Amino acid sequence: MKVSVVVFPGTNCEMDTKYAYEKLNADVELVFHKNETLPNDTDLVVLPGGFSYGDYLRSAAIAKFSPIMKDVIRFANDGGKVLGICNGFQMLLEMGLLEGAMKRNSNVHFISKYHHLRVVNNENDFLQKLNIGDVLNIPIAHGEGNYFIDEKALDELYANNQVLLKYSDENGIDKNPNGSVDSIACICNKNKNVFGLMPHPERAIETLLGSNDGIKMLQGLMEG
Repeated sequence: MKVSVVVFPGTNCEMDTKYAYEKLNADVELVFHKNETLPNDTDLVVLPGGFSYGDYLRSAAIAKFSPIMKDVIRFANDGGKVLGICNGFQMLLEMGLLEGAMKRNSNVHFISKYHHLRVVNNENDFLQKLNIGDVLNIPIAHGEGNYFIDEKALDELYANNQVLLKYSDENGIDKNPNGSVDSIACICNKNKNVFGLMPHPERAIETLLGSNDGIKMLQGLMEG
């Protein structure tokens, strides 16, 4: 499987993402944001975490204008799989590939720690190797992870099974670290080929470092 990881000025998770997917035996290529096209053999595009363009203006607001993004949008609209992690999720929202917006965390502070997540829906490639109700321990690291969407659009997300993960405690009970609507941590688009989440599954693939709960998440997009 060929995974193309897009690199922007200020991203800092591209090497973690590359390491994680190579550990799963994928062929990974780092793609510079000024490139105008993705590699022809791309099976999955990953927009990694970090602080693209220093998060000036607002998170990911500048990254969406990078030359590569036109081809990322084309790839997604053609049914290609796209995964946005943290800053990458913010990019997907800014580009309109996913619905909603991000605000500052409700406590107005940057949060960096492990946090539990509960699987809400697994009828998608991303979470197909997990069961509904499974509780995962995945790192979060963000200052603008407070996901917002209006009530009508939120109802549509649930109706279309687009809400995939929620922040929880170790028992699966909602525990919201940042103020996100309904404790939402991960969503997908209606066609279930574009996925965005604030937690970092690429940082949870080594038990020695705290958790390997991210492995099944990343594997899902390789086997779908």
